[in-house]
Amino acid sequence: MSAVPPVQLVRPDYWPEACKHLARKDRVMKRLIPQFGDACLQSRGDAFTTLARSIVGQQISVKAAQSVWERFAALPRRMTAANVLKLKVDDMRAAGLSARKIEYLVDLALHFDSGAVHADAWAQMDDEAVIAELVGIRGIGRWTAEMFLIFHLMRPNVLPLDDIGLINGISRNYFSGDPVSRSDAREVAAAWQPYCSVATWYIWRSLDPLPVEY
Repeated sequence: MSAVPPVQLVRPDYWPEACKHLARKDRVMKRLIPQFGDACLQSRGDAFTTLARSIVGQQISVKAAQSVWERFAALPRRMTAANVLKLKVDDMRAAGLSARKIEYLVDLALHFDSGAVHADAWAQMDDEAVIAELVGIRGIGRWTAEMFLIFHLMRPNVLPLDDIGLINGISRNYFSGDPVSRSDAREVAAAWQPYCSVATWYIWRSLDPLPVEY
């Protein structure tokens, strides 16, 4: 049996240009970006795995999500939609998944296995068209779809206004910790265009130096 090849992490080619642009346009970015050296957004390159990870991680800590994911990912020989559909519910429960998350993962697998989602066309579709397709899957709302656009498709200009980390980070970095509304966040992000995803990534890093992965 051949060894499983390591996951190849992909970096976005626009990152250096985005960093220069943000440092020119925004005083906070000018201060934040140099603090994190060469670190940048990375994609694992597999759409089904990325979405399954995001469902597993909903409403639990990053650490808990990682340990449930590792137990769940060990169940199928390979993480594919067809293999997930063959898993026993009891085994998925034993990995630490709730009944609802199991339903969501099965629905995700059915969408991929049946061709109900056009994963091969996503790279050519605009952000809102991809979001519209993803939110048709149970357990995937706009926030999860936006995380997918950032972490899988590596779209450069996503502003996830429902993300608590982004709002907290804008509050801390731009408003001395005062409460921030969505319109305040939008105003700050006007200077980030067309690289809102990159600025968001640095705002997240300012709260937690460990990069989030999906």
